[in-house]
Amino acid sequence: MFVFILSMTSCATIFSGTKDRISFTTNVPGAKVLIDGVEICKTPCNENISRKVGESQVEFKLEGYETRVVNLSKSLNIVSILNLGNLLGWGIDIVTGAVFKYDRKAYDIELTKNSKVSKLNPEKIEIDTKKHIVKLYVSAK
Repeated sequence: MFVFILSMTSCATIFSGTKDRISFTTNVPGAKVLIDGVEICKTPCNENISRKVGESQVEFKLEGYETRVVNLSKSLNIVSILNLGNLLGWGIDIVTGAVFKYDRKAYDIELTKNSKVSKLNPEKIEIDTKKHIVKLYVSAK
């Protein structure tokens, strides 16, 4: 019975889990952190990030700054080798992402001002949907 239970396990999923805690910071606080298009927090933050087999892209977005995109770097989770010839264990570790682990536990990103952002700060905006006209009212300070 013990051998059967042991053969039904997936080592990396059990011993190292399926998430890694990763820290995200930017030189300008308050940037949105999006993983695969889903916002998870605003910098600075620490989050438990689920492991997965494919690539994960992290976007750092803040109004007035250029968006930065980085890939989360990962490598083989050595604990998964304990599955040996247990194909079910390997399968579970692959599906849960536990077969990999994230290499970096901290990302400190430098955001640069977006030079394409207008320096105008309109006091009033009028939109005429019938004539398809947008009017911006800006003071000359």
